[in-house]
Amino acid sequence: MPTRTARTAWNGGLQDGSGQVELSSSRLATFDVSFPARSAEDAGGVTSPEELIAAAHSACFAMQLSALIAEAGGTPQSLEVTAEVSLGPDPAGGFRIPGIALRVVGEVDGLDEAGFLEAANAAKASCPVSKALAGTQITLDARLES
Repeated sequence: MPTRTARTAWNGGLQDGSGQVELSSSRLATFDVSFPARSAEDAGGVTSPEELIAAAHSACFAMQLSALIAEAGGTPQSLEVTAEVSLGPDPAGGFRIPGIALRVVGEVDGLDEAGFLEAANAAKASCPVSKALAGTQITLDARLES
């Protein structure tokens, strides 16, 4: 399996500095980052490590859930996945990611609500990003649309 790479160039201190995160493997984009934007309610067009983790987690979960739905005999028509990654103070000092909230609304043929919820919970536990973030509390809200 391939290894993916991202690179960050940072200039300045934490409060007055800024940087650019480059998606090096895909060469798809470069994003601005800064700590003031990271800790503000309005990101103002600047991304953060938490947003990038949320993007990775929502994509990974969607892929894993689609595979598990198929294994259970269903056919996913659409999966709308949102991941919310929060940044908070660490009692030991500094900051930490205290939790991630996954939400999925699925349109699936061939599975009932119980089967969908079972697949969603299994995907939460087994997607590689969830495994990598095992030290963080991950919650799941899953709903099947008819």
